[in-house]
Amino acid sequence: MRDAALVLLGGAIGLAAVGWLAWRLGSRRHALPCPVWLRWMVELDNPFTRTNRAAVIVGLLDVRPGMTVLDAGCGPGRLTVPLAEAVGPQGHVVALDVQAGMLERAADRVRAAGCGNVAFVRAGLGDGALGRDRFDRAVLVTVLGEIPDRDAALRDLFDALRPGGVLSITEVIFDPHFQPRAAVLARATAAGFRQSALHGHRLAYTLHVRKPEGE
Repeated sequence: MRDAALVLLGGAIGLAAVGWLAWRLGSRRHALPCPVWLRWMVELDNPFTRTNRAAVIVGLLDVRPGMTVLDAGCGPGRLTVPLAEAVGPQGHVVALDVQAGMLERAADRVRAAGCGNVAFVRAGLGDGALGRDRFDRAVLVTVLGEIPDRDAALRDLFDALRPGGVLSITEVIFDPHFQPRAAVLARATAAGFRQSALHGHRLAYTLHVRKPEGE
């Protein structure tokens, strides 16, 4: 019985590895979001880098009680719950994703945590679904490379943030859609943002860009 269980476990791991490899190879030609059935791979903090850990990202962003925060490309909600807890009951979090299955998993995590301050939106960045001057903070964690029109996405985020609002962009080399820091900063600057902080190094970093006051 134990041997059969080990064989099944090995087969499951093998299938997952094949699926991950297919996603990575396919992503070289097309901007493909992480499939819902592989969501477990992004639900946990990466043990090999501190940069991508949810608590670190939220802490660096200086999220305060009462703020309104956008979790852009929320996936299964790894950051959604920490953000909801950081803004408190007087604050508000909008979790946005293009995949219904990811939003369902994020909603399950939010309910389990007892957070009642999260709204879920199924939409893509760059679709104009965010409105204007709504958010104090926004997070974009290993998502930018999955978006076909990255310039439109950043313009959408710029418009959605309030003047003085901050967008946190995290990229890690392990992600198949990894975006180099210089390229991200150039796109963000073209959208109207100004760099306000940088944490990490060129292979695993969090870049903060701010919407100027008066915009």
